[in-house]
Amino acid sequence: MSSSIVYGVHAVLRRLQQAPELCIELICADKRNPRLLQLIDQARDAGIQVRTETRAGLKQLSGTDKHQGCLLKTRDSKPVMDFQQCLLGVNQNSLLLVLDGIQDPHNLGACLRTADACGIDAVIIPRDRAVKVNATVRKVAAGGAESVPIIEVTNIARSLKDLKQAGVWIYGTSDIAEESLYDHDYRGPIALVMGAEGSGLRRLTLESCDHLVRLPMRGQVESLNVSVATGVCLYEILRSRSACGQA
Repeated sequence: MSSSIVYGVHAVLRRLQQAPELCIELICADKRNPRLLQLIDQARDAGIQVRTETRAGLKQLSGTDKHQGCLLKTRDSKPVMDFQQCLLGVNQNSLLLVLDGIQDPHNLGACLRTADACGIDAVIIPRDRAVKVNATVRKVAAGGAESVPIIEVTNIARSLKDLKQAGVWIYGTSDIAEESLYDHDYRGPIALVMGAEGSGLRRLTLESCDHLVRLPMRGQVESLNVSVATGVCLYEILRSRSACGQA
């Protein structure tokens, strides 16, 4: 089984809480910092080795100076959910997020953090031509990468068609859409599809959507950052569902 690194206080704490059996070693820069002491106590209670390292050493191990004084070596786990399980689990309250080729790890991490906050059932990403869930993604996600099932698929357009056959309504976001995000009530099982930075949704992905919606832009800028747009869309879906009595 391969291993990876998680860094950042929130991401490390979430992994220690949710999957201590996969954690190999906690490395901290300071054993007196109150925030790090919580991590150390959590690790020791789970029988995980703890050692200290200089901040320069942590930077070398993590590849960044944004490690917040902690780094966790962990075994990679198998996906909590695969695509077939996702299809079988579709119900009237299902809410899925599909990310069509995001390239920036900070954007992916921010989307995963929002997905966790909104109670998303799963995030679907392409296996190729998109950023992987790496240490930077986990740090930015602040635990969201550990709590939300992330499903890699070979073909986004084909996967959307499978979701439609399972009864899921597919809503894609696009600046060419004629309908506004606020024109729908979002009842039933839904997959929200967000495109890549700059290029947006690919043609086959666009054609696989039941509805295309856009965010109203009242100022001079033409579009929002994809992670910001994802947050706006997901919370509007939650608001709409709450207004019509759907969980």
